[in-house]
Amino acid sequence: MNVIEITDQLALVDELPLDLHVLAENAQHAAAAFISAGTAANTVRSYRSALTYWSAWLQLRYGHVLGDAPLPATVAVQFVLDHLARPLADGTWAHLLPPAIDAALVAARVKGGLGALAFNTVSHRLSVLGKWHRLNGWDNPCEEPALKTLLRDARKAQSRQGVTVRKKTAIVLEPLQALLATCSDGVRGVRDRALLLLAWSGGGRRRSEVVGLQIGDVRKLDVDTWLYALGTTKTDTGGVRREKPLRGPAAQALAAWLAAAPAESGPLFRRLYKGGKVSADGLSSDQVARIVQRRAQLAGLDGDWAAHSLRSGFVTEAGRQGVPLGDVMAMTEHRSVTTVMGYFQAGALLDSRASQLLGPTSVASEPAPERAAGSKGASAFCASTMTNAGD
Repeated sequence: MNVIEITDQLALVDELPLDLHVLAENAQHAAAAFISAGTAANTVRSYRSALTYWSAWLQLRYGHVLGDAPLPATVAVQFVLDHLARPLADGTWAHLLPPAIDAALVAARVKGGLGALAFNTVSHRLSVLGKWHRLNGWDNPCEEPALKTLLRDARKAQSRQGVTVRKKTAIVLEPLQALLATCSDGVRGVRDRALLLLAWSGGGRRRSEVVGLQIGDVRKLDVDTWLYALGTTKTDTGGVRREKPLRGPAAQALAAWLAAAPAESGPLFRRLYKGGKVSADGLSSDQVARIVQRRAQLAGLDGDWAAHSLRSGFVTEAGRQGVPLGDVMAMTEHRSVTTVMGYFQAGALLDSRASQLLGPTSVASEPAPERAAGSKGASAFCASTMTNAGD
């Protein structure tokens, strides 16, 4: 088709030409649909919750409706000052959110309770606000240097006053064994044992990954080895199936669950009715967290337990047993060394000779041959850690 024919065809089109610099309205909706479909359900819920809070706070604080126009950086700074507590000279803490507005936010059920918010909560809500601006093609108010400096200094101030980021208790080997020891209550115990072992020894799986597994995602290699396949995850959104191994007790537990609740298709881990009847419905992410908490309670374990305890516990125990960091990340699929190193190093130090200098295995009480063997093992572990740290 030549230029004249193309021009003739365009004359028959009953559409106005698009502006090169403006995205058509239906294209905007299509882009939004792609973004929504490509975002994990838990992330969508957290974004929706954060934007609901922003809307309520803006209306009460400024009489402004979220969505009319981009927000200036001053609003983001005010949000931080309203919600982060700062230490005063008399040792008390204060934040700028007026009590009446605080009470109104709680009454509207967009805020859990009166008082300041945690640093991580404020950071997350700023992050969501920034993403909302980017999706609308506006300048991000959260990128302002003044706001970044304020957040950095606020974290330092809280840290110096003893306010630290609370992390869930890691399930290392001993608490895992205690949880598994409670799984003797019929079909429920068989399911929970398989779930705990897959999530833990299968690489510290996130709860969304556990509930997303289907019957067709697992296959048996031999009596002591199964493989399970991951698709789209939080850090790998390409959807390419990647198989991970389950060995020994984890493989045997999975086989026992599939024998107790046989199915041709559907969710791998399903809900149970009273009497141990297996439902066709899969577990929710919240139910995975409740299983961990219930088993910890039955085991009499103190701590702040959650589904993430399985993931952090796997990494911590791997560091404790001297597993190379690269091997750990291949199982967990962490993309950031910084994210995983905190748990890994904590585990490595649990059994480090440096933390046991006054213990019964100290240099003064050990025979010389054992000292040499221990020293060699420590050197090998350090070499392995340094090699992987350079990847």
